[in-house]
Amino acid sequence: QVQLVESGGGLVQPGGSLRLSCVVSGIMFRIYTMVWYRQAPGKQREWVAHITSDGRTNYANSVKGRFAISRDNDKNTVYLQMNSLKPEDTAVYYCNAQSDRSYWGQGTQVTVSS
Repeated sequence: QVQLVESGGGLVQPGGSLRLSCVVSGIMFRIYTMVWYRQAPGKQREWVAHITSDGRTNYANSVKGRFAISRDNDKNTVYLQMNSLKPEDTAVYYCNAQSDRSYWGQGTQVTVSS
């Protein structure tokens, strides 16, 4: 059974930081490209960042320079370090594993508000 379990979301003030984690089980984690998406209320889900199996990363322009994606293949975990958070970063953040198949987590809420 494949599971992706996100954690680390919460309420943070503008300018603050959060680190999201996604623990993956049931697949060969190291061969998957891992992706973070987010969906704000009333908007479509959007790609945030990804990291390939060999560690290459890419970011949406809206988060470039503020967010950092990383992975620990020994822990089957992908992270999203989010700094200098803005109210427009408020969304449910989803972890996604992509290879020949695609798997999703249940999401974790991030709210940026004073």
